[in-house]
Amino acid sequence: MIANNTRKRNATTFRPIVAAALIAAASATVSAHDFWIEPTAFRPTLGALVGLRLMVGQDLLGDPVPRDPTAIERFSFYRVARVPGSEQPVPGREGADPAGILRVDAQGLLIVAYHSRPHAIELTADKFEQYLGDEGLDAVKHVTAGSPVRRVAHELYSRCAKALLWSGTTGAADRDRPIGLPLELVAERNPYVSASGDDLSFTLLYEGKPQADALVVAINRDGPSRKLTARSDRRGRVTFRLTRSGSWLVKAVHMIPAKPETGADWESFWASITFDLAAPSAVPTAARQ
Repeated sequence: MIANNTRKRNATTFRPIVAAALIAAASATVSAHDFWIEPTAFRPTLGALVGLRLMVGQDLLGDPVPRDPTAIERFSFYRVARVPGSEQPVPGREGADPAGILRVDAQGLLIVAYHSRPHAIELTADKFEQYLGDEGLDAVKHVTAGSPVRRVAHELYSRCAKALLWSGTTGAADRDRPIGLPLELVAERNPYVSASGDDLSFTLLYEGKPQADALVVAINRDGPSRKLTARSDRRGRVTFRLTRSGSWLVKAVHMIPAKPETGADWESFWASITFDLAAPSAVPTAARQ
């Protein structure tokens, strides 16, 4: 009986802590827009357990978002070297950080995907205009400039994050691929058989089709102030020369008018992809594409 009462008290105490953490994370998104998956290891050994943190912040600095089942539309991983199209849910405990844990049971490339359910947010007109400029949403900014002035912008936003992990020494044939996120960045080459100084191309897809003229930004953890930026071409492609090794975040935002029944003005989708890039000396020349 004493043990049961203790568990009840602990559970009662735990719930407000989790709620407070989630509220804080939601508030942080107003001023810190980036969202990404940060694994405890980008290059885990076979059999290892990898924690998957959901992070919100800026310039690859931020705070963890605890696991919230009510916010998750999809949280899964794919073993590229195994059965094509196989998808496994990422297990985890409500309120936990890391938000998910997976065991590496196959060599090669692992794709982790997270898609959130839409969240509502309100921004004052000046903050909304600033955010449109920061994220390169010029087409939306042009529309809002010609619309009647509104004091508050109502928006729905969804997170569409990916992380690429690598285990073992399987061949360069392992590649990232589209996995059906609403807005998705796809690496055209395997970053783990590439190295700093190489050109890496990415394709931005919205609902499975190339998204042109979107601002795509690449950020390195050790040099976040030296962002690389490019606009996607008509095929949705951008190419960056990633001159630094270490952790990289590539991100993009797409915004459309919201459906009338949502009660919002706009709906946005935030795509990100994270991976680790080695120094040239760590990648055999024969393995590089």
